[in-house]
Amino acid sequence: MMSNIIPALLVLGVLGVIFGAALAFASKVFAVEVDPTVAEVLGVLPGANCGACGYPGCEGLANAIAKGEAPVNGCAIGGQDTADKVALVMGTEAGNVAKEVAVVRCQGDCDKAQNKYAYQDVMDCRLIDSFAQGSKSCTSGCLGGGTCVTVCEYDAIKVENGVAVVDKEKCVACKRCIEICPKHIIGLMPYEQKTEVKCSTNDPGKVVRTNCSIGCIGCGICEKKCPKDAIKVENNLASIDYDKCINCGICAANCPTGAIYTDYPERVEKMKEKIKADKQKAAEKKKEAMKAGSPEK
Repeated sequence: MMSNIIPALLVLGVLGVIFGAALAFASKVFAVEVDPTVAEVLGVLPGANCGACGYPGCEGLANAIAKGEAPVNGCAIGGQDTADKVALVMGTEAGNVAKEVAVVRCQGDCDKAQNKYAYQDVMDCRLIDSFAQGSKSCTSGCLGGGTCVTVCEYDAIKVENGVAVVDKEKCVACKRCIEICPKHIIGLMPYEQKTEVKCSTNDPGKVVRTNCSIGCIGCGICEKKCPKDAIKVENNLASIDYDKCINCGICAANCPTGAIYTDYPERVEKMKEKIKADKQKAAEKKKEAMKAGSPEK
């Protein structure tokens, strides 16, 4: 029996040597020369492979940076620290990197938005959207299925009372929630931005009031009141120019529906109280003038 095993082992051993030599030869002949700069850049990138930079993973971005086809601050989630490290490898300056975070432009939760029907199936926004554009009367509203939550690797987005909400302290702007949302109501805004129009509908104001109590009705009051010309109403929807906005809160304080969200609600409430008081004083003054027989024009 041993006489049968030994020749078989010898044959396998010879074949192993032959194939090993062939692979070694092939690896040298067909070897792809690797740019050492790519390896260095790749070594300082976070390795998330999120694709937020627009390239297929960190290696794709590293190759583009090494070739000069992408900026050294091209990593969306690495921020200033990663940009500085990449710039050091490339022997250049990173410049200032403005951190961005995702924002869900909808506040129409279960208490504020009307429904067309009661959805009772698999909770996936793509599936929900396939049924008459969703259960909400507002066809631009958050579907609340939580598909964005399932793709977020950073636990930065949750569904609260039927609407997705982003935790800006956890968000790294990887854009996965943006890409998966069938309503396209998730976007990016600067981390430092404290004021945002959280609505995405272009419906006329009358329709919006019927569908959602907190939607933008396109009244234009915010545009008229803004001291920096930082907010415009186009196609029935207000939007903010982040470069001009100073986060004063005047637009939010004057918004009749609350569609403009701020990170400083206490200050906005005080401004609303002042606006209300000023209106009462003006009304009383007008009333007194009318009594005196000289109504204001």
